Formats: sequence, structure tokens, C-alpha cells
Amino acid sequence: MANTEKTIFLGPANLQIPTVHPTLKDLKLESLSPSRTSIRTNITAKFPTSDHKYGASTWVLLHTLNEGQRYEVRVCWAATQPTSIRMETYELQTVFETPDLILSLAQYRVTLDGPAPLTSSTFDSESSVLLLHIQAAADYFTMDKSLMKDVLPVYIDVILDPFVLNVLPKSLIPTALYIVMLAIGSWFLAGHIYIWIRQFAADETKEKKS
Repeated sequence: MANTEKTIFLGPANLQIPTVHPTLKDLKLESLSPSRTSIRTNITAKFPTSDHKYGASTWVLLHTLNEGQRYEVRVCWAATQPTSIRMETYELQTVFETPDLILSLAQYRVTLDGPAPLTSSTFDSESSVLLLHIQAAADYFTMDKSLMKDVLPVYIDVILDPFVLNVLPKSLIPTALYIVMLAIGSWFLAGHIYIWIRQFAADETKEKKS
């Protein structure tokens, strides 16, 4: 995966999850949570239009977040699929109260056939929940008329990465530890080299005097 787009956000306050239909599970959205932090899927992309200037919409449910914790969501896709991707997160109430957003979610829901995906989860009566809105616009030109007319699906990885102490993404902790260990090792090595150089210089001075 060569291309990456990301967004950073804080987990919202817990809210009451509906237990009677329609429920969150009825949306049939792919979902991410701290216990399942990545999915691989394909999304629809299309060339921008006056009605959809950022391309086609895909919605993903983020749930069981920790209130006030910082998170990063990354979308990664291959450079062989030139695509411009835009991402935003919304609280449920914001989506339901914004006509353009609820229309986009409803239109996307209609495209989902069959039962809820295997990545769907059961929800607690209260949960910190967000909806991730991904918009994908085809970003290429070709003489192949079929590709200009029918844009191929874009294969993506969607990754939920919690921050540790709200400072550093969890996925970067091994890299950070490696850099710290390398710095400590370099400091000790530099000290030994310095002592060796001083000893070597002292020995040279003694030889010249003798």
C-alpha cells in the first residue's frame, strides 16, 4: 500500500445505543473498534460531479471508543489505483441532524445487500460511537473509454490506531523504542570511543617523551 490518508479525533462521550429497530447493526456498516482495529475492503470511487464533488461515499462505524482518548484512522491504498480520498468523522447526532449527511448515509445503506458483514459487532447499551465518512474520487485520465466510464473499485485498508497517553499512535511505539535504544547505545558507544581516543593520545605522548 503506497498511498495513505488519515484523520485524528477524540473519542466522544458515551451515548445510549438503541436496542429496538432500527439499531446501529441495521445499518450493516463495516465496523472498527479497539478490539478489531483494521479491515480490508473495496470501496466505490467515481469522478467528481457537481452533486458529488469529492466522489463516492462509504461509511464505516467506529464504536466502543474511550471518551477523550485520541485516535487516528488511516486509509491505505495502492498507487496503481489513482484516487483522491477524503475522510471525516461525525457523531451520530450530527449525521442525523444534517440533511446532506443523512442522505449520503441512506444512499450508501441502499447499496449494501445481504446480511450485516462479519465484522459487525454487538453493542453495549452505552458506547462511544462515531461514523467515519470516506469519499473517494477517481484521479486519473486515460484513453480507455471503459475506464473513464466505469471506475474500478478501490481496495483499501482502514486502520484504527489509538494514541498512547494521547501523545503517540500505538503503532509507532516499537519505532519510538527502537530510536530510544539506538540513541542510548550510541551515547554509550561514543563514551567508549572518547575514552579510547584519550588513552591512545596519552600513549602517543608518552612514546614521544621517551
